[in-house]
Parts: sequence; structure tokens; C-alpha cells
Amino acid sequence: MKSQHPTYDQLVGLSAYSEQPVPIAFEDVNGHLNVRHYTGIASEGLDESLVELGIPPQWPAQGHACFSAEHHLTYLAELRTGDRMSARVRLLGRSERAAHALVYLLDESHQRLSFVMEEIFLHIDMETRHTAPWPDDIAAKLDTRIARDAELTWETDTSGCLALR
Repeated sequence: MKSQHPTYDQLVGLSAYSEQPVPIAFEDVNGHLNVRHYTGIASEGLDESLVELGIPPQWPAQGHACFSAEHHLTYLAELRTGDRMSARVRLLGRSERAAHALVYLLDESHQRLSFVMEEIFLHIDMETRHTAPWPDDIAAKLDTRIARDAELTWETDTSGCLALR
């Protein structure tokens, strides 16, 4: 069964993160954004969205971190030097120690979806460097955001190969 991705018009209603033009330094020999940068920019967008939930960039200094556990990447339309792009995030769910998200990279210049990164990320206790339950305040904010995102009127387009345990 073919995955049905949300449209640009559906995604543009989500908060925008990592808004920037594609820099020439990120271009590869094919004349478009190199694959490693799609993932990096999507990851930065997810990180920016987590700040709103009380997970700041300096969280490791407070004894906590988020580590990526799994990704599924889908490339849909190339981004070229100078194209404006943004990341949009939809949180799907969480368990005691993990969360599941979709990050969409939009090509703002051509008003289309360019890339989808599905990710499972983990809460880490930096002292033990092992997974740990989400702090209560963060868990509550994650739950609120997941419930809000569940109210979106368009279907999620998960790979089917990633899931919370």
C-alpha cells in the first residue's frame, strides 16, 4: 500500500523550525542538498520544537538528554541551493522512556513537501547514560502536544517499521 503524505497546505499550518535557505556549502555533486544535511536539518527542527516542551539545548548539563534510536527517511523532492526550507514536527506518541515523531522538511520556494524523517528518540539519564523515565513535567508536556497533534485532520504517514516499545 502506497503511503499518503500530507500536502504542503496541511503541513504549513504547523509551527516552522530551522527556517533557512539551502546554503551552497550543503550542495553535493548532483547540485542539490546532500543527504546528510536533510537529516541534520530535520533533527535541528525536532530539537527546536522540543525546546517548547521544556527540553533546552543545555539539557545535558542538567543531567538529561534526548538520543535518537531509530530513523526512517523518505526523500520526495530535491532541495537546491537558495531554496527556502523549514521543518515541521508532528509528535505521534510516547512511552515511559521514548517518543515517536514525524519531521517534515518543506520546500517553501516551491510549496511542496521535500523530505520526511520518522524518528524514535529516547530520554537519557546522563549520569548513567541509559534510558530513564521522562521527568513528570516533560511527560505531561509531551502528552499535551501528542494529544494536540492527534487532533490534526490528516492521516499520519508512518513507515510501519518504527514503533514505541
